[in-house]
Amino acid sequence: MALRCPIVSVLGHVDHGKTSLLDKIRRTRVTQREAGGITQHIGASEIPINTIKKVSKDLLGLFKADLSIPGILVIDTPGHEAFTSLRKRGGALADIAILVVDINEGFKPQTIEAINILKQCKTPFVVAANKVDRIPGWNSSEGPFILNFNEKNQHPNAMTEFEIRLYENVIKHLNELGFDADLFSRVKDTTKTINVVPVSAMTGEGIPDLLVIISGLAQKFLEQKLALNVEGYAKGTVLELKEEKGLGKTIDAIIYDGIAKTGDFLVVGNPDGVLVTKIKALLKPKELDEMRDPKDKFKPSKQISAATGVKISAPDLDNVIAGSPLRIVPKDQVEAAKEEVLEEVEEFTILTDDEGIIIKADTMGSLEALANELRKVNAKIKKAEVGDISKKDVIEASSYASTNPLNGLIISFNTKVLADAKAEIEKSDVKLLEGKIIYKLVEEHEEWTKEMEELMKSDEINRLTKPAMIKILPNCIFRQKEPAVCGVEVLYGTLKIGSPLMSEDGKKLGYVKEMRDNQQENIKEAKVGMQVPVSIDGNIVLGRNAKENDILYVEVPEPEARKLHHEFKDELRGDEKEALSRYMELKQKIENNIFWGM
Repeated sequence: MALRCPIVSVLGHVDHGKTSLLDKIRRTRVTQREAGGITQHIGASEIPINTIKKVSKDLLGLFKADLSIPGILVIDTPGHEAFTSLRKRGGALADIAILVVDINEGFKPQTIEAINILKQCKTPFVVAANKVDRIPGWNSSEGPFILNFNEKNQHPNAMTEFEIRLYENVIKHLNELGFDADLFSRVKDTTKTINVVPVSAMTGEGIPDLLVIISGLAQKFLEQKLALNVEGYAKGTVLELKEEKGLGKTIDAIIYDGIAKTGDFLVVGNPDGVLVTKIKALLKPKELDEMRDPKDKFKPSKQISAATGVKISAPDLDNVIAGSPLRIVPKDQVEAAKEEVLEEVEEFTILTDDEGIIIKADTMGSLEALANELRKVNAKIKKAEVGDISKKDVIEASSYASTNPLNGLIISFNTKVLADAKAEIEKSDVKLLEGKIIYKLVEEHEEWTKEMEELMKSDEINRLTKPAMIKILPNCIFRQKEPAVCGVEVLYGTLKIGSPLMSEDGKKLGYVKEMRDNQQENIKEAKVGMQVPVSIDGNIVLGRNAKENDILYVEVPEPEARKLHHEFKDELRGDEKEALSRYMELKQKIENNIFWGM
């Protein structure tokens, strides 16, 4: 039985060395070209069996292993997010995963989330405990870890420190998450215990061990899954849409099952549903080359078989979306392939809310990953699309903001902002967050949301009538009415211009028209302890319905008193709380209603 390459996904926390590890295997420098040193587009690299055997020859002899798989196909993902975005019918695209963990830093939130995804997808995995070279005193050298792990090559103190970090930073966390795990050389039953392989992306230590473990596990436990369909047509997923000189628009894709031939028909998902077009060329990068940026030109292939990465040249690819499912079929099977692709496209639909923000991304996978991460922080999404930011997007976001300012946000992952959209943003109240790293965009969204909520809270509380109690000072009545002018002391709370005043028996007296400070300058508010002259317009007649030493209250409408009491109590100063409490007690007595304001 012919076996295809197992598809291996590399996951882990940002900066723990996922791509650097692959660079060491491929001898490429992909990491330096990525945004922030972090892989943001899914790439694919084939590692042929001859390379694995060459790198791992000492171990293969030691383990007496006979590898029959043709190699492995490694998908390097942007963190863990795109793992579930590259899918085939019935589950994740990857057959097995490498979870990269810094042996010195241990588990991070993204590490745990990655493991949760692996559990959810029921994907077997191996842990690569990276940066072993940074353990104090460790003598790290290129080659198998297992041959370097002895007291002949390592100082006893370094061996002890290694064991401590291996357990404290890796194995203990896996145990807490419900897994049995151990150093790979000690694992007796790989069906029950997670293999932890110490590696160094800097020196190359442990790379042979990792390749052998991954290849051996895939071959042993996934044999049925890896059975190559030599008769069936090719099934795959689009990685990226690219412009190539001399070819025009092309797509990079992963073929995970079947056979594809030049001259077959490409059936692929697009915004309108399904595109059917005839293949002009199937192009492959050289072995160990990275599909995103091969050092040498692609070479045409008349036929390809799974699992592999391939560049496809065909007409009318302009609107194909990355992450779309594809089939490569002879003419008589086009209709059946269209039905399959449509079913998979429907799985990619992102559920939206009745209200919320707009998110845009460059690929379907990125859009889904962004939406998933935003959902985890309870974001509401009104619109989710692949493509550049347009003027229409800004106008729509502005209309969303008119009902709720928190909806006036557009999040753009790795897309362009068109010129007319930029102009529209400048004259609107819409906030735009742009970036090429998903988790940072999510963090920025949380920060912006928090700032907006505080601002909205502040605006709302400022619109409410602030509670206050004041006393008319003796010998400070300067005018009896129309308007009345007198000196007052603020006993509790904040007295503002426009505040309505009432007496202790509940009679309306008028509102504060004007206040001045000691320098006779007009002021808008007076806080507790201040003595100020005030002008009061309304029914008040000093000496008749309000006298010296009388206590007056700012009249707070019941709905506002209720809001202050329940929603904004923590925002009030102590004296403002006291003013509100005394006012509510007074109103409960006057209205003969113990629940007034509650």
